[in-house]
Amino acid sequence: MPTLAVSRRHAVALVVGLLAVTFLATRLLGSNSARGPVTVEGARGAGPGAAPAAPVAASPPGTAFVVVDVAGEVRRPGVYRLRHGARITDAIVRAGGTTKRAQITAVDLAAPLADGEQVLVPAKLGPAAAGGPATGAASGAPSATAPVDLNTASAEQLDALPGVGPVTAEKIVEYRQTHGPFTSVDQLDAIPGIGAAKIANLKGLVVP
Repeated sequence: MPTLAVSRRHAVALVVGLLAVTFLATRLLGSNSARGPVTVEGARGAGPGAAPAAPVAASPPGTAFVVVDVAGEVRRPGVYRLRHGARITDAIVRAGGTTKRAQITAVDLAAPLADGEQVLVPAKLGPAAAGGPATGAASGAPSATAPVDLNTASAEQLDALPGVGPVTAEKIVEYRQTHGPFTSVDQLDAIPGIGAAKIANLKGLVVP
């Protein structure tokens, strides 16, 4: 009888142990399944697969300007500031456009503007302009019968030529002082700011 009692106690202890192990295993599995998705989501949000931040737009570069003097046969003569790369036609528009007396064909409208340049729109020559100055500029402007001599004209006389201006006039004087007298009107192509179109407009108004 004592041996049977001992066997029953061992059996009860074994059953209790099995129940305890089963309970602990169930708790551990339930805890892992509850924490699993949260851990995976956290890793996915912080990993290399996360969407990149939107790029920051760069600030536009600063805009340069040129200052020019628009004179002659325009509605609002004066000094104007225009964007870098603007053309002579833009300066004339800013000055209100040309008057009825303007000889617009004597101006190279497509020429780029240079800082400090004078844009001079001359008046038409002939009876329509007989009552006033030939170019709307200072005295010394060329007439239909007295072309300007590139080798003897002053800077003021050269300034009165259509499309020349004070800056370009000074460059013409400096060029002939450095390189000698002009032998051809086409040599004006060596002067910065004077292109083929301006030379074509000056032919007949200047002589070497």
